[in-house]
Amino acid sequence: MEFLVTTLENPPGYRIIKVLGLVTGNTVRARHIGKDIAASLRNIVGGEIKEYTELLKQSRSLAIERMIEEAKKLGANAVVGVRFGTASIMGGAAEILAYGTAVVLEKEE
Repeated sequence: MEFLVTTLENPPGYRIIKVLGLVTGNTVRARHIGKDIAASLRNIVGGEIKEYTELLKQSRSLAIERMIEEAKKLGANAVVGVRFGTASIMGGAAEILAYGTAVVLEKEE
């Protein structure tokens, strides 16, 4: 079985055989001055600020990766009930947090 990451508490077709506990992964990212200039211009004319969309996408991926690493250290083969949180750390910097419950799953027969 591949490592499973899901927002579901009880994924269909699997049985939780061991709960290992809470796992987290986070990253704090600062804005980039070049991207800020492009974003400011886009803010004037409207539309999606793709520079920030990409930054957040990369941040979420890194937070998930770190959460999975923590879960694997505990012997998990899945993280269930995954959620995300964000917080402003200071002007121009924000934290992205991924968290969930590390478990050992087995396929139901």
